[in-house]
Amino acid sequence: MEQLIIPHTDLKTSRLIAGCMGLGGGWDPETLVNAEHEKQARNFIDTALELGINFFDHANIYARGRAETVFGRVLKERPSLRDQIVLQSKVGIRWANDPAGTPQRFDFSYEHIVEATEAILNRLQTDHLDILLLHRPDVLVEGEEVARAFARLKQDGKVRYFGVSNQNRFMIEYLQHFLPGPLVANQLEMNLLHSGFAEAAISFNQAVPAYPDGWEGVVEYCRLNGVGLQAWSPLARGVLTGGDLSKQSPAAKKTAALVKDMARAHQVSGEAIVLAWLLRHPAKIQPVLGTSSSDRLRACAESLTVKLSREEWYRLFETARGKSMP
Repeated sequence: MEQLIIPHTDLKTSRLIAGCMGLGGGWDPETLVNAEHEKQARNFIDTALELGINFFDHANIYARGRAETVFGRVLKERPSLRDQIVLQSKVGIRWANDPAGTPQRFDFSYEHIVEATEAILNRLQTDHLDILLLHRPDVLVEGEEVARAFARLKQDGKVRYFGVSNQNRFMIEYLQHFLPGPLVANQLEMNLLHSGFAEAAISFNQAVPAYPDGWEGVVEYCRLNGVGLQAWSPLARGVLTGGDLSKQSPAAKKTAALVKDMARAHQVSGEAIVLAWLLRHPAKIQPVLGTSSSDRLRACAESLTVKLSREEWYRLFETARGKSMP
């Protein structure tokens, strides 16, 4: 498994990240953790480690906290495992009725960041996170509060490094202004069917397709400032690798067919081709694999054996965008 050092850190991580959203039994708040959930977590972790994946991504909302709970039970069973892996989680999204009568919202307040992180550590049964991300932008964010929360967590040894998710360059620049240390990651939706990060590089000053507002300068800013780019939903929810195409656009259907042809030519899985498209980008994007299936994790790992040519990369991009290059 290819590894890289995350800029501004001493963290040596696998190029692929194991996303833990599928653990813990889904989103129903009434679900209780059971033995099957624990077995699933063990198999998931073991398969990831077998493939050389040492980077695990959580969020406090995944399965209403149960994803972290079952992962934490595995860590408790295997104390030595903690030193072998990189743990990341996220805070900032709050459910409706938390507490009762409140709306769903985003919360970058000092109190929420600190309290939610401490709850994460309790569920994961560990004393620290390697990386904490702010999950989705909070319109009411105050940079001084975020800085104070980060300083408290850093001083207490509860978080080593900090980053963001779903934020544009201006949001990152705003937060960074208040922080003594660098933000080390930005996790964004990036895939062949959600390719604004690539479109922004070619469609400036073009009328069709519409320029992807919000993406301008994101990739370049992160590359210049050592903010690692992580891609959530890198497989486009499986649409291009055997998913239901009945409601998809003609471009998506053509892309799925092209992925299948390229997979056959390279003798790898369709997942490997879709991920190889992201891996080919020079920004060293780290895909966050959202599957809990051992077989699909193995299919994804094949992506590291594929080096798409520039021509293959642009053929996939052009097909997915549904328009020829400008």
